[in-house]
Amino acid sequence: MAMSGGIDSSVAAMLLLEQGYELVGCTFRTFDSMRESCLKKEKGCCSVDSIMEAKHLAEQLHFEHHIVDFRQTFRDSVIRNFVEEYKAGRTPNPCVICNSHIKWGVLLKTAAEYGCSRIATGHYARIASADGHWYLKRAADTQKDQTYFLWMLTEDNLKRTIFPLGDLTKNEVREIARQHGFEQLSQKRESQEICFIPDNDYRRFLTEEGCSPEEGNYLSADGRIVGQHRGYMFYTIGQRKGLGIALGEPAFVTGINAETNEVTLGRHDDLYTHTVYLRNGRFLRDVTRPVMAQIRYRSMPTEAMVQIEKPMTTNSQSSAFSLHFTEPVWAVTPGQSCVIYQDDLLVGAGLIG
Repeated sequence: MAMSGGIDSSVAAMLLLEQGYELVGCTFRTFDSMRESCLKKEKGCCSVDSIMEAKHLAEQLHFEHHIVDFRQTFRDSVIRNFVEEYKAGRTPNPCVICNSHIKWGVLLKTAAEYGCSRIATGHYARIASADGHWYLKRAADTQKDQTYFLWMLTEDNLKRTIFPLGDLTKNEVREIARQHGFEQLSQKRESQEICFIPDNDYRRFLTEEGCSPEEGNYLSADGRIVGQHRGYMFYTIGQRKGLGIALGEPAFVTGINAETNEVTLGRHDDLYTHTVYLRNGRFLRDVTRPVMAQIRYRSMPTEAMVQIEKPMTTNSQSSAFSLHFTEPVWAVTPGQSCVIYQDDLLVGAGLIG
């Protein structure tokens, strides 16, 4: 049972115990600088607090719990990808990489070491089996659905996974915590920040990770130099605030060129498009009929048709493809995931190129 110390994974553990499962709790360290002595004293920074909350909950519910150190693997995969994507002028989503490399990568191996045949998490998602495949299925609580972040999971991953919260709403999860006597847990606020950037200042983080952005040119839509920016890595498609430039009308980032260190500015409507190109695409079923595609976590899925640009081969399970939307979508951002659904089943996905 992957445990963060938060309400979702805690309630998931309660539900599984009631269903008769034997649990081994696992809380992993991914990004912190706490000392081992701090862990032993069970007090200190917020990272220690979360770890100890998970440990104490397991003690209260009477099941085994372990704290495991995944920090180096996390740095080598999630953080490295995060930095390299920004260097390439893209805007990454680290949760997607973390889920595939950490939670369903090294955690699955750790589970096997503890004699566990399956892993469970507090994600809001469901699993369905149909036409010979295992699929991710949207959660019952559409406002909390997290399948967008899980698209890199393989069918083998899904066969070994349990999502106890998939059929519940967030309010129902809070009520279950209260019913079990965990009133304080039921009121716990959720973190909205990237776990390794708690102050939400990714520009500071990139600088500390060795990135040295240099000033470059802002360009207008027709290629004219209209000002200077602080470095292309500090911007993302669709950004309006913090540009440090006045053009007499609202300006939005419409393009980023990492090779020339140029950032193109334009109007709001310049960011609409009917076509999106993706890389590292994966499909689980025929997508010749219309699909519903989601280009960012908080966006509404939009109807589209898929066109395969580079088919999968026996040596590669990925393909390049494009999506042609019925209605235009706004601020398509390279580096973000585009996830494809049919009837609430996640049938394909890829990275926006």
